[in-house]
Amino acid sequence: MSIPPSGNKLDLKALIRTVPDFPRPGVMFRDITTLLKNPDALEAVIDGFASAYHGRPIDKIAAIESRGFIVGAALAYRMHAGFVPIRKGASCPPRTSARITSSSTASIVSRCTATLCGMESVSCSSTT
Repeated sequence: MSIPPSGNKLDLKALIRTVPDFPRPGVMFRDITTLLKNPDALEAVIDGFASAYHGRPIDKIAAIESRGFIVGAALAYRMHAGFVPIRKGASCPPRTSARITSSSTASIVSRCTATLCGMESVSCSSTT
């Protein structure tokens, strides 16, 4: 797959596939697997996030499942930081350290062993 150019930059948006009416009518699902399979595009995404926080003392990268796990883990590696997966409530053990209400109907929780208190962290999330 070639990378769609946009001037001298990669057109990352062009690499994201839109699936209309999924998972329900009126929702536009953004499929990033088409971006992830392109190594140059994936590198550009991770490097772009990393450069935005260059020079800041980042201890942890927190990311909401599931697409956030992919980008968040790669970003944590790139920034030499720990990774804290933020899970939906039903897929997490009963004890949790934090509860975050997302803009959707699902509530989000972090695992009880993962703490962000007193640490400089970056949150990676996706919106539809």
